[in-house]
Amino acid sequence: MLLLVRTGMALQFQTVGSLAPKLIEDLAIDYGLLGTLLGLYMLPGIVIALPGGVLMARFGARAMALTGLAGMMLGGVVMGASTGFGTMAIGRLVSGTGAVFLNIALTKMVADWFAGREIVTAMSLLASSWPLGIALGLIVFVPMAEYAGWQAVMYAAAAYVGGGIVVTVFYRSPPDAATASAATLALNLTRREWLLVSLAGLAWAAFNVAYIVLVSFAPELLVVRGYSLTQASWLLSIIGWVMIVTIPLSGFLAEQSGRPTAFTIAGLGVSAFAIVLLPFVTAPVIVLVVIALAVGLPAGPLFALPAQVLRPESRASGMGIFYTWYYCCMAALPSFAGIARDLVRSPAAPVLFAAAMMAATIVLLIWLLIAARARKPTPARATDA
Repeated sequence: MLLLVRTGMALQFQTVGSLAPKLIEDLAIDYGLLGTLLGLYMLPGIVIALPGGVLMARFGARAMALTGLAGMMLGGVVMGASTGFGTMAIGRLVSGTGAVFLNIALTKMVADWFAGREIVTAMSLLASSWPLGIALGLIVFVPMAEYAGWQAVMYAAAAYVGGGIVVTVFYRSPPDAATASAATLALNLTRREWLLVSLAGLAWAAFNVAYIVLVSFAPELLVVRGYSLTQASWLLSIIGWVMIVTIPLSGFLAEQSGRPTAFTIAGLGVSAFAIVLLPFVTAPVIVLVVIALAVGLPAGPLFALPAQVLRPESRASGMGIFYTWYYCCMAALPSFAGIARDLVRSPAAPVLFAAAMMAATIVLLIWLLIAARARKPTPARATDA
């Protein structure tokens, strides 16, 4: 249920990336503003992810998820009715605000059900909803826009989100989630939890920035190579379709092997190297297949990190911190990829930026592992918050 609901968030996010050339032409914007539109979906998380996590501890995850879905649907309708950049930006902010609430709530829901059990596998399944939505957007949105206009794409994504509201109504929390849901409106994390969940959020953000920049800007690179926009979108969708299988499978294998870190670093390293090669090879399809096989390996273990470093009573507010870092990076960094494209005047620039983000994820993960081993858990105190 939660995977299907979260797919709507990825679909709505990809509406801008898939329709980049059409939006640039119709809205009279450059690549820098396009990157801004990409980032605006994440911008609200900078200020509301943390209070959203605290409020979720008071009102419950399902109420937070339903509120988020309603905001996403409203924002999607505004985007569909847009006639210029300003209105489009407002709709993107409204839908992004709803997505923040939904994202925090869904992660908390899965953590409540599977923490201490198959958490890496469960988080891997939830994480696979993102490439599923991106892949669907890559192959569906361009033909839909050519047939009915890009506005129809915005309305279609909003309609899917509306279906998610119906699904979420039937969600039920696990019996042992009552204690965590009754948490007070306070940040009850230890210093160690603050550090570890912050590093986890930064690592998850860098990984996702790399993926989003790649699938949003690489189609232009392929078009320069002689592919049509539809063909380029289909080729990029290979990554998403393969990740739908590799993310949960690698999460399961990593959990069963007891060595999730090895899976994570291997996937990040191979992905970064292959992305660097993409602008320079004559057979991009082969490189895209390698990226597709490797990039799914780290997703589940990275996504499971906050549930592994947080206590049940600090999980709701801790998820708010995790997503605050995530949204700060996701809101700001895609714009730098677009600016690099405008400054260098080469479609390879954003792709190389994506590779750098993959490498940064490895650095952050190693930092987290060192911090986790160097610092022993201490009892929570009032000063820790």
